[in-house]
Amino acid sequence: MQNRGLIKFFAILFAVVSIYQLSFTFVANKVKSDAKAFAKGDQEKEIKYLDSIGKEKVFLNYFTYNEVADKQINKGLDLEGGINVTLQISVKDVLKGLANNTANPVFNKALADAKRNQRGNQSYLDAFYDAFEAASAGSGTKLASPDVFGNRNLADEINFNMSEDQVKKVINKKVDESVESAFGVLRERIDKFGVTQPNIVKLGNTGRILVELPGAKDVDRAKKLLSSTAQLEFWETLKVEEVGNYLMTVNEALKKTEKAPVAEAAKATSNIDSLLVDKSKDSAAAKKGNNPLFDKLMPIGQSGPVLGMIAPKDTAAVNAYLKRADIKALLPTNLVDAKFVYGKPRTDDAEFVEMYALKGNRTNTPPMSGSVLVDAADSFDQMGKPSVTMQMNGKGAKIWEELTGRAYSQQSNIAIVLDNIVYSAPGVTSGPIAGGRSEISGVFTVEETKDLANVLRAGKLPAAAEIVQSEVVGPSLGQKAIDNGTTSAIVGLLLVMVWMWVYYGKSGSYANIALVVNLLFLFGILSSLGAVLTLPGIAGIVLTLGTAVDANIIIYERAKEELRHGLSLGETVKKSFSWTGAMRSIIDANVTHVLTGAILYTFGSGPIKGFATTLLIGIVTSLFTSIFITRIFLDRAVAKGESLSFTTSWSKNWFTGYHFDFLKIKKFSYGFSLAVTVISLVSIFFVNGLDEGVDFVGGRTFQVKFEKPVDAATVSDELGKVFGVPAEAKVFGDSDQLRITTKYKIEEEGVAVDEEVNKMLYQGLSKHFPGMDYKTFITLTEGKKFGVLSGSKVGAAISNDIKTNSFWAVLGAMLVVGLYLVVSFRKLGYSLGAIAAVAHDVIFVLGIYSLCYKFMPFHMEMDQHFIAAILTVIGYSMNDTVIVFDRIREFLAGNLKGDFKHIVNESINTTLSRTINTSLTMILVLAIMFIFGGESIRGFIFAMLIGIVVGTYSSLFIATPVLVDTLSKKDKEEIERRHAELNK
Repeated sequence: MQNRGLIKFFAILFAVVSIYQLSFTFVANKVKSDAKAFAKGDQEKEIKYLDSIGKEKVFLNYFTYNEVADKQINKGLDLEGGINVTLQISVKDVLKGLANNTANPVFNKALADAKRNQRGNQSYLDAFYDAFEAASAGSGTKLASPDVFGNRNLADEINFNMSEDQVKKVINKKVDESVESAFGVLRERIDKFGVTQPNIVKLGNTGRILVELPGAKDVDRAKKLLSSTAQLEFWETLKVEEVGNYLMTVNEALKKTEKAPVAEAAKATSNIDSLLVDKSKDSAAAKKGNNPLFDKLMPIGQSGPVLGMIAPKDTAAVNAYLKRADIKALLPTNLVDAKFVYGKPRTDDAEFVEMYALKGNRTNTPPMSGSVLVDAADSFDQMGKPSVTMQMNGKGAKIWEELTGRAYSQQSNIAIVLDNIVYSAPGVTSGPIAGGRSEISGVFTVEETKDLANVLRAGKLPAAAEIVQSEVVGPSLGQKAIDNGTTSAIVGLLLVMVWMWVYYGKSGSYANIALVVNLLFLFGILSSLGAVLTLPGIAGIVLTLGTAVDANIIIYERAKEELRHGLSLGETVKKSFSWTGAMRSIIDANVTHVLTGAILYTFGSGPIKGFATTLLIGIVTSLFTSIFITRIFLDRAVAKGESLSFTTSWSKNWFTGYHFDFLKIKKFSYGFSLAVTVISLVSIFFVNGLDEGVDFVGGRTFQVKFEKPVDAATVSDELGKVFGVPAEAKVFGDSDQLRITTKYKIEEEGVAVDEEVNKMLYQGLSKHFPGMDYKTFITLTEGKKFGVLSGSKVGAAISNDIKTNSFWAVLGAMLVVGLYLVVSFRKLGYSLGAIAAVAHDVIFVLGIYSLCYKFMPFHMEMDQHFIAAILTVIGYSMNDTVIVFDRIREFLAGNLKGDFKHIVNESINTTLSRTINTSLTMILVLAIMFIFGGESIRGFIFAMLIGIVVGTYSSLFIATPVLVDTLSKKDKEEIERRHAELNK
């Protein structure tokens, strides 16, 4: 090998750099371990410890801890534990704001139609443009119309004479600016949340933002912090005596349209009368069950801003009442613009909240908004209770003085409203308040005031940010995943190394050294890139152990053939590493891997992207170490005159002398595969279908650990009664652990809905957790043994995108790889044979999942992990097929004696050893991952395991026969004629 010294130099340099890069991870882990020991389970104390040493030098007396932490390999949430949230910035709200909340019917119809007609992977903005074009047809309304986007707010950028495309460019820019603004606001919020190394990323041009909070444990708190728009407003309130008569009128009107409950309860409190100026109303109103409004709204019997108390579950019904046209028609002149809102629950499980009426106006704008704030801080009020103090700018201070002066003279209150919820409504007892300083007090925890001050300082979001996808993993599950992954990697490494030594002897040991170097390079690159290591990423590394020796197997099998042909050891090594030796097969096989890996990286997200990353890096490092590192040792052995046979006494005669007629049984293999394909398709489309996970259909999934074994069917029934829709519970690993899935309110977005589902889950399962409160049940604490250990949510929009991406990923992988084979082999038959084999493999795996998911002891869901497995199967199926095809091409172009069928059969027989060996190493590492990798990726690994086995079969019994059958009779006769002439 030429330039051997240069290769040695770069290999050593690369190894040193890799060790250097990995050292940051080891140092960072040591510091974190010290922090945990110091904090003794107190997360806040742990974070403060790490913050305190952030600028201290902890490595080589040069790098600070912050610098070391930036250079380490970060663990994904499935390993670290924490919260992963995808937020969708409401483009609809942005468009409404840009259009100045217009009442234009075409515009508003387009907004509604865009949501309804939005296709998978289509942005809401594009859907709006399509809907607007359809709705405006023949109406003369344009995007640049004065009552759409050609308003005074956008007068400097849009005028009526602009074309639709010109307006779209401006709107696209404005929407992008809003997402960028939201990104900045969220970044500022999470920086103060109190977790180590939070991460926030914009997801292309989708209007979505991914936020990762490693180590975060309080699910509800994190979601509230992220999705709160921080729309702070100050409103004057109406008094109960100003609204009471109207509410009584509403109650009377509702009696005529609402059905009273069949069974009437006891008489309601006489406090209803306290709402009225005139108490001489019909006494029938005092009966519970005969008062549609007052059965839900309970007056408190005193003057002030609070109209009454209402259960949170009844607020939707009361809002519906008050929005009815016939009820709004009853509003007296002084209440026409009134806004009815509710107070902040006093506790997580509060049974009632206050109802208020705010003095509204025609434009629905508050007298003062949060834009006047210059600072906010968590504090304590005069009673020693947690509160939030606010400081306003000069303009705000002036308005605040006017508001408080008016409230003092009228003896009214000022409601402090955040995101349409009244946090407090204080009165003014000492005259106008100057200086622009105010305070929000009420029933808060210290954490709540910290978060509230945080979001107020960061500013409001430009539009609502709805959580469309989330994943929550407890720290105990993360550590278990690390342990499982480490065990799999070590056992897989040892098995592969033992097999290579047993099968190839001393040369196998050289491959093992290259394998270890490959792992060093792989981790070094991951560290230098700042990559995030996930559990599927560890699976990718374990798979790399199998692929890392594939190139060596192909080289060694070629070397055995050359030795049998009488070449010397030196000539054999040179020939085996040449393009006409093993290199062509290696490159073709690995290009198919890279293509499928790249597609997986492009269409995947989260942990799947981590899997694709490690797979792609592993392919590159495997090629380098297999071709160059192994070659160094082989050349050294040749130079020293050592004896190398690339076999051992055990394996010397394995897979030699085979003359099996593969083409003779093609009718049987076609018949068998056709039968399997038909059965699979019938099962998929007409009988069992596929177990589509929440990634594909949307929903919420919880992993719940019970104190003792439970019956999954019983739990399903219990939760079904609570949710009012079916809830699926399946055993997940041990019999005391269930995976619970529900689609309850999955079409609705918002933190309130997420929290409602969490509380209903607790309500349905509380009898299985005696003595455990809601907070303990749902919060992910260190060392947690029972309750919710992890949870995830996939909204309808996200699931549509995932399904669309999955379809194009699988189809694209097959077409791209097929196209490459056409270019590489320059015959359409090779591509058709490979695509037929891959399609066969994919249908086979789908069929197995369809037929078996109902009774298998592990989950076999169609989700992103499954699609990743299918794409991996496509890559490895192509790998096996390419190895066989490469030998067929070589033999057809050579001078082997015999007819066409004999030449093809010999091609397959002579590659049998490399085909079985490359598949066997993969099957070994996958089997280890299946056994030790943990329940969460068992279905993912099983799909690949089945796929590799079926792929090996199809490369021998499907791909080659299809290739033979697609070659024309003329081509076959020409090949036989040429071989006959060469052998005369």
